[in-house]
This record gives sequence, C-alpha cells and structure tokens, in this order.
Amino acid sequence: MGIATALFAIAAAAITMAWAWLGAPVQMPPSPLTPGEKLYCVSYTPFRGAQTPIGPDIPVDPRQIDEDLAQLKEITDCVRTYSVDHGLDQIPELAKRHGMKVLQGLWLSNKPELSRKQVATTIALAKRFPDVIAAVIVGNEVLLRGEMSAPDLIRTIREVKAQVSMPVTYADVWEFWLRHRDIAAAVDFVTIHILPYWEDFPIPARDAAEHVDAIRKRVAAAFPDKDVFVGEFGWPSAGRMRESALPSPVNQAFAMHEVLDRAKGENYRVNLIEAYDQPWKRWLEGTVGGHWGLFDAYGRRAKFAWGGAVSNHPHWPWQAAGGVGLAALVFATALAVRWRTAAAASAGWWLRLTAIAIVAGGLIGWTVANVPLESLTLGDWLRSLAWAAVALMSPVAAAAALASGASAPSFARVLGRPVQRPSDAVTLSLGILLIALAVLSVQAALGLVFDARYRDFPFAPLTAATIPLLLARKGKPAIKGKVLATWKRRLQAPAAETAVAVTLAASAVYIVCNESFANWQAVWFSGALLALAFTLLQAQDGPS
Repeated sequence: MGIATALFAIAAAAITMAWAWLGAPVQMPPSPLTPGEKLYCVSYTPFRGAQTPIGPDIPVDPRQIDEDLAQLKEITDCVRTYSVDHGLDQIPELAKRHGMKVLQGLWLSNKPELSRKQVATTIALAKRFPDVIAAVIVGNEVLLRGEMSAPDLIRTIREVKAQVSMPVTYADVWEFWLRHRDIAAAVDFVTIHILPYWEDFPIPARDAAEHVDAIRKRVAAAFPDKDVFVGEFGWPSAGRMRESALPSPVNQAFAMHEVLDRAKGENYRVNLIEAYDQPWKRWLEGTVGGHWGLFDAYGRRAKFAWGGAVSNHPHWPWQAAGGVGLAALVFATALAVRWRTAAAASAGWWLRLTAIAIVAGGLIGWTVANVPLESLTLGDWLRSLAWAAVALMSPVAAAAALASGASAPSFARVLGRPVQRPSDAVTLSLGILLIALAVLSVQAALGLVFDARYRDFPFAPLTAATIPLLLARKGKPAIKGKVLATWKRRLQAPAAETAVAVTLAASAVYIVCNESFANWQAVWFSGALLALAFTLLQAQDGPS
C-alpha cells in the first residue's frame, strides 16, 4: 500500500497544482476610468432566462427593466437599445427616472410592416422624451444581414431625421460603411461595430485595442467630415475559440481595459456590448453568443472589477477537490480488483494507473463546469450530461480493466445477440462506454466539419474519457520484425470500429486545417480524436 499511497499523493498534488495554475487570478491593467468616472454607454436588452425577442411580442415587466437600470446607473449614465417591441419602448421613461440617457435604436428588417411600426414608435418616443433620447439609431446591421437595400435604408434614415430633434445615425459592422459610403451623407455621425472576435480573420484579445484603433482611424479617414462612434465593442467570456481569439473572463476584462484606455488616449467614444449576458442569443450563435455581458445573466453579478484581478476559474478549489476525489476512486477501484486477483503489479502498471488518475482527475472539473455553460436546450443538456457521464465512468472502468486484465470487446459483441455479449461486468462496461464515446465523438467531429461556426470543442470530456481507455488496453512491447505484423493486425479491426476510426481521424485533420494551429482548443480536440481512433483500432474479437 506504500507505493499506492505515494502515487496517489503525486496524482493529487498534480491535479491541485494544475487547477491552482488554471485558476490563478490575473491582474488587469490600471482602470481606464478615473475615480467616480463611468462608462460612456452600454448596450442593454432586458431579457432574462427563457425570455427572448424571437417570437410573439410579449412585453417585459417594467419592474425588471427598472431593476436593471438601477444597477447600470452605478457604472454608466447611458444605455443603447436596439428595438421598441417586447416592452423595450418602456426604457426611455424608466431611464428618465434614473437620470440616464438612451441611444434609441429601432429595428429594421425585410418585413416592411414591422419596420414601419418600429419607425413610428421611435419617432413618437423621440418627441416624448427629447431630454432622454440622446440619439436615434435607425437600423442595426440590416445591410450585413442583407434585409434592406442601401437606397431604402437612406430613405428611412432621412424620414426619421426629418421628424426628430436629436442626431440620427445608422449602425453596422465597419466594413459595410466602407462598402456603402453614400449612407454617411444621410446621418449626423457614423456608428461602427468592431468586434475583433468575429472578424473574418479573428484578432486575439492582446491585439484588440490596436485593431479597434486602426479600424476607427481607417473609417474616420473615409468620412473626414463625420464623427465616428464605436457603437459596439466587446469580448465574450465563454465559448469556442476562433483561431487565436479565446473567449474567457480574463480576456474579456483585458480587452475592455485596453480598448477603453486607448479610446481615452485618442479621444473617441466607445459603447460596450453588452450590459447582461443574453441566453437567447445562444440559439443563434452557440455558447459564445450568450456570454458578452459585463454582468452574468442569472445572478446579475459583475464579471470583473475595473483594475482588479480576474480568474478564468474562480471556483478552482472545488474543481481540484472533485478531481482528487475521482483520482481516489480510480486508485480504490484498481486496488480492490487487484486485491481479489492477487496479481503482482509492475512499475508500468502503477505508472499507467497514476496517469489515468491524473488525466481524468484533472479534467473532470472542467467537464462538469462546462455542462451548464454549454447547455441551453433539452438536447444540449442531454449531450453535455452524456459527455460528463463517460468522462466520469471511463477512468473508473479503465482502472478496473487495468487491474483485471480485461479488454474492450468489439461493438458487434456488445450490440449482438445475448449469447455473444461478454459475461464479465468490467468487459461489458468497457464496451458500452466505448460505443457511447464513439457516438458522441462522431457527432461532435462531424458537426465541427460541416457546421463549425458556433460549435464548441468538447476537448475536456473527450480526453478524460479516451486516455484512460487507451492506457487500460493490453499492450506488448514492439519487437523488431513484428511491427509490420502488429499494424497489419490493427488494420484488420472490425468494420464498425475501423469506419468510426477513419471518420474521426479524417475529421481531426480537417478540423485542425480549418481552424488553424493557433486554435489550441481545436488542436487538443483533434489530438483526442486521433487517440480515440487509435484505441478503436485495437478491437480484434469481432465475429466471423
């Protein structure tokens, strides 16, 4: 038991140190805001939980908006809105109570009747609250979406401008201002969106401030007689990487610090997107779409303090503790099975057991934390929970297999007639887990091949489940002259396993090429796919 205790202590220390490193707070640059200074403006939509602007026009409870504005008043005196339906037309009146200004948006689309309603309601609000509405934003990215032509947009802008007393603008991604330069003549100032994460060539957080400044100067040079307002800048705190652009709490805080500091130095205005995380956006943009807020969606808690320290994993002690607990279960399972068989343990056996405990224990906390983060619909929850289940059970089953000498049966044996199925519980468990892992992996891999833009990389659960199964397999040292025979036998794995392995390997290559080596999430996920493909090719006991 002495060696078991020592190796478990090493595994526990490795897991704890890894999580301490992952969760270490990162000090932000000095706050770009002087004492008492507030943000210029923040994008605001009041939807919470299952509330969404997609669907019937059900007004949001004004008390809900009032609570939000009371909280936002502490950090800004201005909110930007995008529409006047779903109760958002209540915002100017409520903002007046809190002494706040509104950049009033109206939503234009390819539905003329709805657009006319938006225009009429906004004009009425502008006349009713001229001391609250600081500017009217006629349309948001309608050119980007291809829902309106530039001439029709210009006519709408001029119609609104003729009936309101405050400045009027239009908001779109910066490239569309350069493509449709005639729109500038119809507005009082130019409102551009610069979102480095969503650029065609994504910009990492460390370069966000330089990028925003360069783009603003480029647009300002194109329209020298117009003020250029950065109507949207933000960074997501969670979601999938795009090349080297990583969503995280640290990167969100850092990018906002740097951009606002640069804006103050260069004397231009920036509106941050957005006040609160919006879960409904995950329907459209995946996990990343719902995590752009300065405050989280449900607790309405600030994600960071200006000038403070930020952690990507603030609850890391609990994640480390859970990982150590799983490592203890792995060791206990292996030792219990080993004790029943009374078999001797080699140095290699102990090393493989320790590696299983470290990998599974180190990643299970990450896996569990991502379940609520990446789950919105019932299907999302079922998939995320299935990943968590295989990540939790595979190392335990692998430890038992390592101790008993069992190996994973072929898919055909597990799914075949009852008389073909393994009678040993450990062997059957390995087979079931391998099938479940293969199904989940193929679904994730093909999704990232054919429809990748908004999909997450389940690198943590895939690795936590695959490596233990790979380490638990019975392997013999390669002997010179037998390497070719070994690979020939491996390539004669059952058809189902071979088909899945080829699919995973081909997907892994494509994903890395498509996402680039700068995307470590993609590289890690693809490496785990290759490891699973290799594991599947070990199956040798398919029926004739």
